[in-house]
Amino acid sequence: MAANENPPDERTEPADHRPAREFRMADLAEEAGITVRTLRFYRERKLIPPPRREGRIAWYNEHHLARLRTIGALLERGHTLGGIAELLSAFDTGRDVGELLGLENTLVPPWSEETPVRLTPEELADHFSEDITAENLSTSLDIGYLAVDGDEFVHISRRLLDASTELVNQGIPLAAVLEAGRQVRAHADALADVFTTLIRTHLLSGVLARVCAREDANPHEVDHLTETIEKLRPLSKGVIEAELSMAMDRRVRAEVAKWLTEEGREGK
Repeated sequence: MAANENPPDERTEPADHRPAREFRMADLAEEAGITVRTLRFYRERKLIPPPRREGRIAWYNEHHLARLRTIGALLERGHTLGGIAELLSAFDTGRDVGELLGLENTLVPPWSEETPVRLTPEELADHFSEDITAENLSTSLDIGYLAVDGDEFVHISRRLLDASTELVNQGIPLAAVLEAGRQVRAHADALADVFTTLIRTHLLSGVLARVCAREDANPHEVDHLTETIEKLRPLSKGVIEAELSMAMDRRVRAEVAKWLTEEGREGK
């Protein structure tokens, strides 16, 4: 069949109750700037999800259009169809954005003040170029840096995204940056355990004991819990920043001294 021909099941007019932004195959291909033959090829390669069917009629929606535009943009950036298929597979099996951001109800306000960032797959590719691989994407999803929301990614932190981007721009492979992030996450969890133990043991033992026993905390206790969290947030950050800066100072000085010693030996 010629590329510009519509199959019989796509010539029928849409039903009145269908969503406003659905397309027949030829219309979708035209909207995406590709041929019907290319669209069929993408569908056969499972690069796009199956269309919705009404009897013999196939309907595509804006999700399919966004996916096609993503494929086109990634091809322009030098990705192969095989690599794109792996990326999209990782994308489709990614954690949901609600899981990433922890949107469940909580008794206390969030400790973190990080700002999430929404990214299209094209924008993510612009940040990390050829380092956007299925393996790196899967690692980012596993660590919790990224989640999937519809046709977009959500990065958990603007500061972490900017730092990762700059490290990659300086020449560090994204895989190495992600591995460092995984190690930092483990150390951060250990530090958080230190602080929560202090808070639980010395400041909030009574309130938390009643909560754990499923007893209702009175409004005064809830306010006390919230105020304690608010007061300790900057204190904990200050301690960590001070200790990290001094640790970096010690380590850098030690590395420079070691380098100078080795250079001196080689010069003899």
